[in-house]
Amino acid sequence: MGMFGIRKPRGFNHQYIYVDERKEKLTKMEEDAKRDLGMLPEKEFSPEDIKGKFVEATTHLKRRKQSGRKPIHVGLIIIIIALLIYLWHYLLTGSWSF
Repeated sequence: MGMFGIRKPRGFNHQYIYVDERKEKLTKMEEDAKRDLGMLPEKEFSPEDIKGKFVEATTHLKRRKQSGRKPIHVGLIIIIIALLIYLWHYLLTGSWSF
């Protein structure tokens, strides 16, 4: 039972003290409704409004952002493959030159 009965650790749930997300969401909904009714002027376009929307919409990118992992660059992969080919050539022929 010791190896198969390992319990999962308790999940981390951070509750903000000074931020009320529900209240912010309600004020944004009210502001959008007033804009639709014409009570407020139209909001100017700013890139900050759409920044990060693609990451929020995809689950795998959201998980990567939360974990803090960086993707491996394509250049690094190409260099590793080239080194492996060069090593393979050396093992087959016995000389370092092509």
